[in-house]
Amino acid sequence: MAEMSIARQLRTIPNLLSLLRLALVPVFLWLVLSEQEGLALITLVVASATDYLDGYLARKLNQTTRLGELLDPAADRLYILATLIGLAVTGNIPIWLPFVIIGRDVLLALTVPVLAKYGYGPLPVHYLGKAGTFALLYAFPLLLLAQVWQSAQFVILPLSWAFAIWGIGLYWWSGVLYVKQVISVVFDARKNH
Repeated sequence: MAEMSIARQLRTIPNLLSLLRLALVPVFLWLVLSEQEGLALITLVVASATDYLDGYLARKLNQTTRLGELLDPAADRLYILATLIGLAVTGNIPIWLPFVIIGRDVLLALTVPVLAKYGYGPLPVHYLGKAGTFALLYAFPLLLLAQVWQSAQFVILPLSWAFAIWGIGLYWWSGVLYVKQVISVVFDARKNH
């Protein structure tokens, strides 16, 4: 697809769905903080449906755009952040958990100026990072579901924590691989100058 202006990219159906998903982040966070877990879970389900639908429609309608490639992971990260903040503030997860997950994103954010110095943009997302994000995006709704359906917590909580632990492990593993890639790119760039 030929490059189109940002204004035109914003008007594609997939990107409008991504913008809707982004607009629901503060609503979701407010619902979690006000301990309306049922409505928060419904909001998360709607956001997840738009996440699937925007990717499907982008491919089906040939409306894949650079803006959409940026909006989608940004929305995922914001939902993870909102969930971490909401669940930590309400005491549903230990306070160290947000620091472990956000710490990895801070580490990777520090690589952006280093890459830019050598004329590179962000490197492609590693499949382990996608798998880690996927696991975390399952863990957090399950933690909310455990608050809504308390009689089933004995099943839901172990499952949600299994996803969370695997997600954290994959998230950090992909972060280490990403940093190694950055070091390799910088080393090659220095060697070629």
